This record gives sequence, C-alpha cells and structure tokens, in this order.
Amino acid sequence: MMTFPDIDPVIFGIGPLQVRWYGLMYVLGFTATYFLVLKQIRDFSYKALEPYFENLNLILILSVVVGGRLGYVLFYNFSYYIQHPLEIPATWTGGMSFHGACIGCLAGGYLYTKKNKLDFWTCADLYVVTMPIGFALGRFGNFINGELFGRTTTVPWAMVFPGGGPLPRHPSQLYQMMLEGFLLFAILWFFKDRPWKKNRNWPHGSMLSFFLVGYGCLRIFVELFREPDQHIGFMFGVITRGQLLSGLMVLGGIILWKIRINQYTQK
Repeated sequence: MMTFPDIDPVIFGIGPLQVRWYGLMYVLGFTATYFLVLKQIRDFSYKALEPYFENLNLILILSVVVGGRLGYVLFYNFSYYIQHPLEIPATWTGGMSFHGACIGCLAGGYLYTKKNKLDFWTCADLYVVTMPIGFALGRFGNFINGELFGRTTTVPWAMVFPGGGPLPRHPSQLYQMMLEGFLLFAILWFFKDRPWKKNRNWPHGSMLSFFLVGYGCLRIFVELFREPDQHIGFMFGVITRGQLLSGLMVLGGIILWKIRINQYTQK
C-alpha cells in the first residue's frame, strides 16, 4: 500500500482569499488549450478564426463553468438544489460535472460560431484535441483534494484517502488523469494530422466524434475502479451515473461520425 501524499489543497491565502491547487489546475488547463489551439491556427493558416479567437476562448471558458455547474445540479444532485436554488451559482462550494461542461462548451461554441459565420466543425476539431490536457490537470487537482477516490482494493498502489474511510482504495483520479487525459490527448493529437484516406483529410467534425467516443469509452472503463457518488450509488444496481452519461457520449460520437462521413462522401 502507498501513502497518500497529504498536500494542502490551499497553495496560499491572503485574508479570506485562497489560491487552491484545484483552481490552478483549471487555469493551467485553459492556458494549455489556448496555446495549442493558437499553434494549430498558425500551422494550418485558419485565418478566418484569428479575429475571433480571443472572444471565442472567453465564451468557451464561461460555457465550461456554467455547463459544468448546471450539469452537476441536473445530473447529480437535482433534488437538493431544487430545494436550495440560491446555492446553484456557488461553484466555490464544489460540484462540477464533466458531461455538463462538455454540453455547455459545445452549445456556447456553436452559438458563437453561428453568429460570426465560422465553421463550427473546424473550430470544434481545433479545440477538442487539446482539451484532454485540461482533464488531466483537473483530475490531478481532484487527487490533491483527496476527492473522487476509487473503490476499495488490495493492489500494491492502493491508498487510504482522508475522506474514504480506513480501507485502501484505487487512486482512480490518477487513472483518469493518465487515460482520459494524457492517453486521449496523444491519440487525438496523432490522428489530427493523418490523412483519412490517400490524399483526403478527415471530414471536419471527425476529431469531435473521436473525442466523444474515446472519452466515453475510457470513462466507462475507469468508472469500474471509481467509487460511485454516495447519494446516487449504482443505477439499476449495475452501472454508475458517469457510465450512463458516457455511454450516451459514445452513441452521440458514433452518430456524428456517420453523419459527417455521409456528408463528406456525397460532396
């Protein structure tokens, strides 16, 4: 068994103001996406996007935060927040949903690109190949906080988490960091520059569909090691809420791929 590294979640504080590792991970994730997308714009000369790049980033950041919070409220704790609606904006108390953030990001990006006559599929592909870096950093923040830990186990790398009782558990946050984060980033970043067929590039929207399928499958797998939310438990006695939502992601990604391929081959 390994010892959980008891790192103070607060980096430093000035009066009531606290700078936390988890918040810093969000900032680093957004920063990584910013520079990686900018690199792609310059490498591939997406000149149409350049004048809108800064504003689009701001819209996506706001969409991630709003979508993540509303997703948590709707998917994970609706019965509580319907009785305490004034607590919904209190993101500093914790409670964000990846699936909600994903929906929010897609919705915000779609509305902005439509308003400014940009190609949504091209913009989506530019961003989704970079987003797993942010996921990796976010999961590391979860690990530092000692939250979202795994199920009990006897593997040699198991840890006793401060809020997880006396039994050793899977460090599932690190599994997610490696799989949903770094592995997914490596796959998407590799395929984005590879031709679909000889002398034919991937249809716009392909990376988005790969992202939905890839993240969904990896999340379903990692949820096998992650402790379900205590107030939800297993749905139908078998699957977690995260697996159900991720299954819908996979289905959506497959449908999107079929649609984009059909549209591409008919041109």
